[in-house]
Amino acid sequence: MNAQERPPAVIVGVDGSPHAHAALVWAADDAARRGVHLRIVHGMGMPMVLAAYTPPERHTVSEEVRTAGHRVLADSAEHVSAIHPDLSVAVVLAPEDAPAVLINEARGQDVIAVGTRGLGSVRALMHGSVSAKTSSEAPCPVVVVPEGEGPSERRGRIVVGVDGSDSSRRALRFALREARDTESSVVVVNSWEVPLPEDAASLADDPRSLHEEVFDRQSEEIVAGVLAEVADAHTEELDISAVRVQADPVTALLDEGDGADLVVVGSRGRGGAAGLVMGSVSQGVLHHARMPVAVLPPHADEAG
Repeated sequence: MNAQERPPAVIVGVDGSPHAHAALVWAADDAARRGVHLRIVHGMGMPMVLAAYTPPERHTVSEEVRTAGHRVLADSAEHVSAIHPDLSVAVVLAPEDAPAVLINEARGQDVIAVGTRGLGSVRALMHGSVSAKTSSEAPCPVVVVPEGEGPSERRGRIVVGVDGSDSSRRALRFALREARDTESSVVVVNSWEVPLPEDAASLADDPRSLHEEVFDRQSEEIVAGVLAEVADAHTEELDISAVRVQADPVTALLDEGDGADLVVVGSRGRGGAAGLVMGSVSQGVLHHARMPVAVLPPHADEAG
């Protein structure tokens, strides 16, 4: 079986740090709940050697670096085996940086898990500029896991933001799939902000309540429309509710996501990943979230 034909997996990068350990625990739990494989990867980060008249080559990996990498993988696999003894686990040691290894290993039906300290690594992961062999963006959802003292108690609740865009449809599809596989409920969040009049003198004459009614009605239509497009026979048994609120979208998602197992957001923008890395709602949620956040890259396969 080649890499393209292997079963779906949760792929997590480890380096022995606490933030990577948090991602490892989340990835193992998620893989066990969904009944998929776990792939634990470690990139040794060997730089390329560039020469004028020869193809680029990587520095030779020292035995010390290779041994350290094997130890990180062995310790990670041992920890997973202790908490999920029946989980199918594979380990991958590669010379590239972690972002490049994760992208090379990932397929459309996979999920990538990374730790929060690596927000810069998430940027590199989504841009994929580490190696010429890597794509410009991840081919699957990327879950950013906050570092904590240990796994929290599951509440069986997933929160997803929608705004009627293609990226939010991807987010909702993933949220529904994850909820189906983990027996969770789904809360669909849509928010809006009523703009103020341009000049203060007209504020008293502005029919603000009418504006609020219009935005509220539009919000209701957006939520109903996206759900009608995305929900199918596989998700009809799920417990799905909607929260529509007048608020900043980052605030709305963080407030509703407090205590949730996962918050799901879409990403869109220039260069594939600009929605994640250039001040979007995704970026705001990532910076402030205390729970795992799944980001759906612009061209991630929509595996059902």
